[in-house]
Amino acid sequence: MEKFMEYWSHIPSAHRVLILMGGMIFFWLLEGYYPLFKFSFNRIKHAGVNLVFLATTLVLNLIFGFYTIKICQYTVDHHFGLLNWLQWPLWVEVVIGVFMMDFFGQYMPHWLMHKVKFMWKFHMVHHSDTKVDVTTGTRHHPGEWLFRETAAIVGILVLGLPVGMYFLYRGCAALFTHFNHANIRVPLLVDKPISWIFVSPNMHKAHHHFQRPLTDSNYSNIFSLWDRFFGTFVYVDPHHLRYGLDVLEDSTDENLDYQFKLPFNPNIKTDY
Repeated sequence: MEKFMEYWSHIPSAHRVLILMGGMIFFWLLEGYYPLFKFSFNRIKHAGVNLVFLATTLVLNLIFGFYTIKICQYTVDHHFGLLNWLQWPLWVEVVIGVFMMDFFGQYMPHWLMHKVKFMWKFHMVHHSDTKVDVTTGTRHHPGEWLFRETAAIVGILVLGLPVGMYFLYRGCAALFTHFNHANIRVPLLVDKPISWIFVSPNMHKAHHHFQRPLTDSNYSNIFSLWDRFFGTFVYVDPHHLRYGLDVLEDSTDENLDYQFKLPFNPNIKTDY
């Protein structure tokens, strides 16, 4: 376990990019053979639109990610946070660290973005995709990145998360994001048992339904246990779902100018 965490503590940037892009490419190819929905659309154009949002996320990570890493190092240097105060075996700390960061880095900010009006308008960009596939997982307005990273930093400080565990969490989060958003057909006998502990593709698709209350469910990214704990877990037949948002025109989902300006458009209804 020590060697495993040593790798994550010094993971080369190229390996982090490989995890991000390799997982996406794998599921993007898999979608072509085992699709859940057979959409009639240009997959390359659709991916291109969503990858523009990924590019903004990568730029923000390059600019501000340095400070997140510094905060991780601060908690270790100053023996700050739960993982530094409690002496547990390393494997226990790893499990707790990833599990709790799924709450701080995903469930908590995700829930808030569905409850706070100005935050929801940024998150609407993610939900506006009417053809959910693996690239949808990268579709986040730059403003949303700030919400998520702020929440992640809170988690780092509470837990005293070392940088290796932070990168491990980010790697797991990226792979689960690809897996959960992928437009792949997963048999019920496989998908449902996965959803008992982890977020499965069919489970997460309910979150992308175009209407509430399903939209306001299944906020987790890695562990479905958070949704079960807080009563936000649902499981429905994904074939009965429709993607997008009922307050937006479907035709705007690939209009980049419209999407980037969406959070600042006072004419868009939010149901709040």
